[in-house]
Amino acid sequence: MLATGHRPPQHWPIGRRPVSLANHPVVWVTWHDVAAYARWAGKVLPSARQWEKAARGPRGRIYPWGAEPTAAKANTAEAGIDATTSVARYQSGVSPYGAFDMCGNVWEWCSTEEEPGNGRYELKGSTFTSPSNEPPRPRATPPTPP
Repeated sequence: MLATGHRPPQHWPIGRRPVSLANHPVVWVTWHDVAAYARWAGKVLPSARQWEKAARGPRGRIYPWGAEPTAAKANTAEAGIDATTSVARYQSGVSPYGAFDMCGNVWEWCSTEEEPGNGRYELKGSTFTSPSNEPPRPRATPPTPP
């Protein structure tokens, strides 16, 4: 956070990641936060098309694991956890390309704007409050200040 000048997520006490969340996805971050982190790490956010390919695989599956909703393969509302989980918890829900949590756990930011120039970036996937019978999908987001 020091390197990017961005604030820590609001649920991190005294600005530090709790040990209990070490393998969890980071939440309460804006698109600008994750874009700055990606730049700092020498990475880029995936485009919406790249995210879809990583989630659905070469055959365009409905879910990363196949065609049927299966609550045991993702952190969704039916799991009853009501919080994020470790990214490696749902081994049987991994995508054909080895990507974890493409359905459930948290929404994921993409580099693709909803419409070019509008400052609204796509979120993909679903979250731990989403029903398991809801396939990963795009979600429009409001513009966020830099």
